[in-house]
This record gives sequence, structure tokens and C-alpha cells, in this order.
Amino acid sequence: MNKPRQITRAELKENESLCDYCTAKCCRYFALPIDQPVNFHDFEYLRWFMMHDRASLFVEDETWYLLVHTECKHLQPDNRCGAYETRPLVCREYSTDECEYDDRYTYDTYFESSEQIQEYNHARFACDPWHPDFRTPKPGLPIVYRAE
Repeated sequence: MNKPRQITRAELKENESLCDYCTAKCCRYFALPIDQPVNFHDFEYLRWFMMHDRASLFVEDETWYLLVHTECKHLQPDNRCGAYETRPLVCREYSTDECEYDDRYTYDTYFESSEQIQEYNHARFACDPWHPDFRTPKPGLPIVYRAE
């Protein structure tokens, strides 16, 4: 069975809401800006975040975010808000004018596991206190032979 085609914003009729066609992306996660990690220990702290279920990290426009993949407990089966009349201010201020309904972008940097953070941390910093010999020594300059 084919999934129905997603309509575009331009196809909306005058009194229709984009929410009538949406899968409620905005209600299925939240993302919080975090301090940019700058050293080995900062990345180890981020690894701890990633060891929790349904968490990921991303970077967008040089800002780091903790992304928590969790559904709002008031989201109804029809993708509408079950607490619409008493919804929080952040939801009241949210507009479909620039929502992510039709976004298909990817993040500048995206981590979905603690192992990815660990690998990135080890590659970026040569100072792993638990494995001081993580990296191989830097190779010396090549020997150049000259014909005489």
C-alpha cells in the first residue's frame, strides 16, 4: 500500500491548517542547546548523555544541542494536541510559518551513540587518560635519495 503524498504548503486551502497533514515532528522530540565541548573531559560528559536511551547530539550553525527523542505525553493518535487549551507557552508561540513540516535537512554534525562520541574524542585529542598510547607515533619525514 502506497503512503499518500505529503502536500506542500502552497497546496493548503485558505482555512486549512498545516497541522491537518503533519506527523507532529515538533511533538516527538525536544532539543536543548548545550555548552560547546572543548576538551577530552567535556566529550566524556557528552558520552554519558549518549548512554541514555533515545538521546543524540547535533551541531547546527556552530551550536551544540542535546536531542531527546521522546513524544509529548499529550500527543493524540491523530497527531493533534490533547492539551491544546492549556498547552505551555512554548507551544503557544510555535508557528507553522517556519516549522519543520517539510524540512529534509541534515545536521552539520550528528552523534547517535556513545561509541561515536568516544571515537571522535580519541581522534580529536591525543590525551586519553585511560589509554595514553591510543595514537600511533607521528611518522618521521621521508628519506629523500638524491642521485649524485
